[in-house]
Amino acid sequence: MPPVSISALPRPVVALLAIALLAGCADEQPPAPASPRVKVATVSQVDYAADATITGDIQARIQTDLSFRVGGKITERLVDVGDTVKAGQVLARLDPQDQRNAVRSAEAAVEAAQAQAKLSAANLWRQQQLLPKGYTSRSEYDSALASDRGARNSLAAAQAQLADAREQAGYTELRADSDGVITARQAEVGQVVQAATPIFGLAREGERDAVFNVFEALLVEPGQPLRVSLLDNPEVSASGTVREVNPQVSAQSGTVQVKVGLEQVPEAMTLGSTVSAHVSNPAVRSVELPWSALTKAESEPAVWRLGGDDIVQLHPVQVGRYLTDKVIIRAGLQDGDRVVVAGGQLLHPGQKVEIAEAREQKQPQEQQP
Repeated sequence: MPPVSISALPRPVVALLAIALLAGCADEQPPAPASPRVKVATVSQVDYAADATITGDIQARIQTDLSFRVGGKITERLVDVGDTVKAGQVLARLDPQDQRNAVRSAEAAVEAAQAQAKLSAANLWRQQQLLPKGYTSRSEYDSALASDRGARNSLAAAQAQLADAREQAGYTELRADSDGVITARQAEVGQVVQAATPIFGLAREGERDAVFNVFEALLVEPGQPLRVSLLDNPEVSASGTVREVNPQVSAQSGTVQVKVGLEQVPEAMTLGSTVSAHVSNPAVRSVELPWSALTKAESEPAVWRLGGDDIVQLHPVQVGRYLTDKVIIRAGLQDGDRVVVAGGQLLHPGQKVEIAEAREQKQPQEQQP
């Protein structure tokens, strides 16, 4: 029997055949998705001590900015960065012409006030001589007395203004307020500056600090003793105590500034010398994981933890310290927890996984003889 073309069949028959084909396709079930393969570690807590060697530099305990107390144009700069200065030494000068004019004006005002005071005193003396004889009235005497008092007060005010003008003239010279070393220069000759504008930075002689930028995880606390030594010559060292920990964490480096007050500083530890110190902290029960195990839940660090039936859930943790090839988990995990250490990039909460390799995380202490 020759084959029959579909186009030759009646339309109702063609429609029935199409429905039968669609029904056959509907009976076929799509293949179940395969579970992602991941590597899993069973964690155990170990005693971890955050020991580290930190580096910093030697700085003066007291550092001040030196500035003129009046404004003007700088005509002389007598020192530079690194120079050692003595208390009272002139460091820079301003153009003193305005202050000299103010002094001459104040001197003229004093002379005028002195002349007026002499005239008022003479008038009062005459009134005092004439009043007992009845040659003057009481009101004229009182007026002369008031004029004399006013003239003396005006003279005192003019003398005070003269003293202030002379003092202002002395402010055109910038002097060191103590022995020390110039650490910074913010102005040059010819520059017009306002009063209180920093001109030099001065590191005062005397007590010195070793200043370090330390990661917050090192837990350096005030009162903690440290041994500080020169980086290029460890034999030169000095003992010290942490006297200040800046509570503000740097947004750029994630560190806090620590100042160590030094005792009996060797002469070789000059200002700006690079020094180091070893920081030891008590051991804390922690979990060590590779970097690949760490992810985040919103903005907080987290790991993928396996529950029953190998179903993963996102679990937040607290990171104690970030190291080169691993992270130290300070809180959030317990002994026996199973954590995804590889293959967790595409996981989502509640997903079942296939374990490619299970391994126990060994404690470093057990590996040592």
